[in-house]
Amino acid sequence: MEKYIECQKQAIGKLLMLVILFGTVQSASCQSETINWEKAQYQPTEWYSSKKAKEIADYVLLYQHTNGGWQKNIDMAKPLSNEEIQQLKKEKSNKKGTTIDNGATHTQLRYLAKVYKATGNETYKNSFLQGVDYLLEAQYENGGWPQFYPIKEGYYEHITYNDGAMIGVMELLRNIAKNNEPYRFMDNERKSKAQKAVDKGLKIILATQVKVDGKLTVWCAQHDKDDFSPAKARAYELPSLSGKESVDIVEYLLKLKNPSEEVKTSIRGAVDWFGANKIMGEKVIWKQDESLLEGHDRLVVEDPNGGTLWARFNEIGTNKPMFVGRDGVVKRHLNEIEQERRIGYSYIDNYAEKLLKEDYPEWEAKH
Repeated sequence: MEKYIECQKQAIGKLLMLVILFGTVQSASCQSETINWEKAQYQPTEWYSSKKAKEIADYVLLYQHTNGGWQKNIDMAKPLSNEEIQQLKKEKSNKKGTTIDNGATHTQLRYLAKVYKATGNETYKNSFLQGVDYLLEAQYENGGWPQFYPIKEGYYEHITYNDGAMIGVMELLRNIAKNNEPYRFMDNERKSKAQKAVDKGLKIILATQVKVDGKLTVWCAQHDKDDFSPAKARAYELPSLSGKESVDIVEYLLKLKNPSEEVKTSIRGAVDWFGANKIMGEKVIWKQDESLLEGHDRLVVEDPNGGTLWARFNEIGTNKPMFVGRDGVVKRHLNEIEQERRIGYSYIDNYAEKLLKEDYPEWEAKH
């Protein structure tokens, strides 16, 4: 009897193991099937040959307009209905709305290159080449890129560093020009054009760095396309010195293999500005409050151990932090603007911490 009971226990144990194993596999499978667009950018190399990766790539093709660009703020990994697919096909010839804002176009191109390398599907390659041509065509003769192309009137015409727009494009084109993976399939003519584009882009980066009393500081989030001056965008994005976008620009410059003296001076001027304009003794907190929009708030509080922080917007000339809501009025503290903006937009953070602690010291040791 005891032997029988022991056999039953072993059988039940094996059954439970199978249930657990099956459940784990099923859970992993479901997880892979529900991957979103952001996560799709950061998968292991072998994943880009998977059925799911190709399915997403096919969605990316559907969203691409005939001019080669994409619109922004779209989860391209989200499954589409037949009706949605037909509607996208109808909208392909619409040239309005294609942009480099919020990662649009250059992000889709990075994804397509990975899937093409993994699959060899020429359709993905052709879509990629069309997108690269779009980016090359969109560049101003002076080297900058507008936020939208074809040009959308208004602040969208400015040379746009905001949210990594122009630097995102230049990173992609630089990798193409250098024949880096996964872009080695590119033809030599486009590689040459990509190199010329990043060379012009570098010139405009150096030309738009703001000088105050003859001293180099950093950059505005956007600059006038004609006179290169710091420019206004939305009501809460006033002409200012950027503590966020300028980090992306400096990080780009740090990666130049043989920087000129002008580039070195630019980097050091920006780093000096970041070093002089740290915000210490404060920290950013998230506060739960169900009575508020989205159930929480973002506030800045005093903390002797707080920092290191930088304001996203800083007054040109005084370097004082600027916090501006939808009313366009400058406040001196994050807590003074409306809660909707406090939780919906990044005004203060440790933007330059890694730059100052790690990346710049490593660069300086070499140069």
